[in-house]
Amino acid sequence: MSTVAIVGAGTMGLGIAQVCVQHGLPTILFDINADMLPKAQQAIAAGLGKLVEKQKITPADREAALARLTLTADLTQVQADLIVEAVVERLDVKQQLFQNLTRQNPATTIFASNTSSLPITRLAAGIPHPERVVGLHFFNPAPIMKLVEVISGVATAPAVADAMYALAEQLGKRPVRAADAPGFIVNRVARHYYVEGLKIAEEQVASVEVTDELLESAGFRMGPFRLMDLIGVDSNYLVTAAMYEAFHYDAKFRPSRLQQQKVDAGHHGRKSGRGFYDYPAAT
Repeated sequence: MSTVAIVGAGTMGLGIAQVCVQHGLPTILFDINADMLPKAQQAIAAGLGKLVEKQKITPADREAALARLTLTADLTQVQADLIVEAVVERLDVKQQLFQNLTRQNPATTIFASNTSSLPITRLAAGIPHPERVVGLHFFNPAPIMKLVEVISGVATAPAVADAMYALAEQLGKRPVRAADAPGFIVNRVARHYYVEGLKIAEEQVASVEVTDELLESAGFRMGPFRLMDLIGVDSNYLVTAAMYEAFHYDAKFRPSRLQQQKVDAGHHGRKSGRGFYDYPAAT
């Protein structure tokens, strides 16, 4: 890959962009909201700065990485060998984005989705050359988490999946191959970590704090509620809703009313300053 473009300068998008520039890839970071771009640049610079402090990279490495980053709010500038979307978890939005981008990119451009749960096969439907559409699912925080799911849809060419697997390794990640099934691997396994935790809170079996403390004392790095606040309560809710639909409304995947109330109230976790916990410094 000579050029990568990331669409969406939120937490996941800027994290993926940081990983790419750190590992030598010229990277375009696009967001439709121009106000997001300076914040993303500051976050990437700060993330690379922490690596300098830990002596994992040199100050020169940091400056070289930042020089490989291009920020834009102009969609026509999004032209690359690989385009990774990290936008809202809605199939229609992602499909429309890819359809728009096919008009200004060659047939060789690979379109990758960072979706947590939406089917790659459906995402590729209606896209010219659907064999180049693939899932490339990073985990939050992308600069730290090693795992990357490489998901092949029905039409995905094996060579495209192979290229994404190799790219993930180039980025210092540990890729795994996944079939195009609801939730892929991690969200299929982890969904009930959140769903059951929310049921405990809904039924007042234990408080949010006690549930987190118990699971953390059992060896989990973060309890379900602290983890939802980190990921984004809204993003987590959308993934659960998508999986609930994908599993034909199986009750065990039912989204929580408690979580929906948080989303409706704008309590999206750390990024909004309030979720299941309060984060005064983020407001």
